[in-house]
Amino acid sequence: MAEIDKLPRKKADRGPVTSRIDVTDGALIPNRGNSLVFNSWRVTFILSIVLLVLLIFISPAPFRDIFYITVKGVPVTFQVTVFAILGSLVLGLFCGLGQVSRSRLLNTLAGVYVELIRGIPLLVQLIFIYYALGRFFQIEGLIAAIIALSICYGAYMGEIFRAGIQAVPKGQMEAAIALGMSRGQALRKVILPQTMKIILPAIGNEFIAMLKDSSLVSVIALRDILRRGREYISRTFLSLETMLMVALIYLVITLLLSRIVALMEERMKNE
Repeated sequence: MAEIDKLPRKKADRGPVTSRIDVTDGALIPNRGNSLVFNSWRVTFILSIVLLVLLIFISPAPFRDIFYITVKGVPVTFQVTVFAILGSLVLGLFCGLGQVSRSRLLNTLAGVYVELIRGIPLLVQLIFIYYALGRFFQIEGLIAAIIALSICYGAYMGEIFRAGIQAVPKGQMEAAIALGMSRGQALRKVILPQTMKIILPAIGNEFIAMLKDSSLVSVIALRDILRRGREYISRTFLSLETMLMVALIYLVITLLLSRIVALMEERMKNE
């Protein structure tokens, strides 16, 4: 949720007032303290559900057929997303540790990985891994999709881990070392557990973004939600109706996951 924390006002002769703006992906997600019934998230969610139901029951041909066909791609979409988020977490952890490492070599390698991957579009990475590397290695579509999403989002996860580690007060490391722990032990037992608590909402937001970006795997013939919709269009030429149904399915899933992330973030703040 977007929050603006203004610092104490200064006198006019001391220059302009400085403010800090924290923005997350959950700006429209209602929390328990929100007494407004018709806020943006609820209105969007209710309208999307109502429109989806109306299209299916009022006009079963073709919308019901489209729904039954495209919804079969949901398991593939979630399969790609879940495995890719796990892979990106592993890559992101090592990348984040490398960026805060005292070793200049690890620092450089982690930095190059982040800058290189963030500078190449995900679609290009996906096509390169599946088609270009496919000339030398037998890579299935599902594996290629998971690898591409893991590598791409691993760079962003690395930045999240780096920011989370640096957000833990330095006194925590110093206190752990003073108690006789090595830097590695302090990192595993003191720093990383606190880091995970800090970055959990950001990881949830990346999961939602990855779910939407997983629609790109349709270009390598992986039969996710979008691919099944495109196959239906190729047979019936009903592009408007099909893309409307695909958009509504993605919208409902994304809104539900956004709400779950918001609840997790709220719970973390209250602990």
